[in-house]
Amino acid sequence: MLNMTAAANPALDAALAKLGRFHPTAIDLSLGRIEQRLAALGHPERKLPPIFHVAGTNGKGSTIAFLRAFLEAAGYRCHAYTSPHLVRFNERIRVAGRLIEDDALLQLIEEVESVGRERPITTFEITTAIALLAFSRTPADATLIEVGLGGRYDATNVFERPHAVAVTRVSFDHRQFLGNTLSAIAAEKAGIFKPGVPAIIADQPSEEVRELLIAEGVFAGAPLILHGQSWSVTPTESGFHYRGPARALDLPSPALVGLHQYMNAGTALTMLDAAGGFAVSDEAVRRGLSAVEWPGRLQRLTGGPLVESLPTGIELWLDGAHNDSGGEVVADQAGQWRDRPLDLVIGILASKEPREILAPLAPFVGRLKAVAIPTESPAMSPEEIAEAARAVGIRDAETAESVAEAVAALAHAGGPRRILIMGSLYLAGAILAENG
Repeated sequence: MLNMTAAANPALDAALAKLGRFHPTAIDLSLGRIEQRLAALGHPERKLPPIFHVAGTNGKGSTIAFLRAFLEAAGYRCHAYTSPHLVRFNERIRVAGRLIEDDALLQLIEEVESVGRERPITTFEITTAIALLAFSRTPADATLIEVGLGGRYDATNVFERPHAVAVTRVSFDHRQFLGNTLSAIAAEKAGIFKPGVPAIIADQPSEEVRELLIAEGVFAGAPLILHGQSWSVTPTESGFHYRGPARALDLPSPALVGLHQYMNAGTALTMLDAAGGFAVSDEAVRRGLSAVEWPGRLQRLTGGPLVESLPTGIELWLDGAHNDSGGEVVADQAGQWRDRPLDLVIGILASKEPREILAPLAPFVGRLKAVAIPTESPAMSPEEIAEAARAVGIRDAETAESVAEAVAALAHAGGPRRILIMGSLYLAGAILAENG
């Protein structure tokens, strides 16, 4: 189940709680339901400004964040649809640069429900219809769309001709829907490729995945812009060097922490330059890098009860990493953090693979506290997580009753250290709700 937390608005809370009442008894990945609902609404998906559509397992939300930052720094107004939200449902729908207002969201929910005649529809599908209807009624310069799950049969894959599409790094996630091999998952991501629409492919975990994406792009008739061939990013002492289809730039590190964010920034910039039509100067790119925001991704917490309880010398960080690539990204950053020990507080959904997440981190982690996630979705028991941690080499792995208890135990064990809370975006959302 989705966490539908909104603002303190009883009417909106009630409407959001009812969004799942027509959910099909079984997930049937298809586009029929969303296409019927959009047709009943007058096809809002056909009335949008240029669409940037981003699929992938890791990095697609960050790529959307960079697109928005670059375009807004150049003076453009953007619609943006992302998922999941961390604290408020409204975070999913940004209309012309602003989070959708409660009253507008409530009205749209009622309107989109009213044309459905109680036909089955998933929560994500009805949310997508709400977002596209909102976007169709407010002028903007660009529409930024993040794929929810997969690509080919994702509810967002309803655009005949986007302005540009991209596939960020492919990894294992949602195996029950997308397949048990990276190639099968990549094929689903590539389902957003369209004839004649520039398709940007980011760095991939293997040559097999890269070749699969290339083959799918050729089959779809999409012009391919490949990382390592048409564009690249290279770390430098002060940031990174970007080489793309239209320019080469030496750029500072972005406000989002981690070497992986260079790739996401490069993917976004390549989408803009390969598709054309937007005047985004080099200076606007630099302003966007310094202004970009995407909470819950290697984010240092600077306020709230957890931070206020910490002794001097303790840094508290938050990340939503929940699969193998997410663990690798955090491990890459942990390799840069050599000034103090790193401890983990981790909670994981029952559907995830804890050893895949934790194995890359094992060389860098001193101690680990496993917790249960406060969520409606089934959570893995702390005992299972701790056992998995010990199995991959994190010897000091124990359980805790809560995040607060875990942080306190680690923070008061002596000496400066860095504590990272991670394992799930549900957990990240719960932490930000109290400490954001």
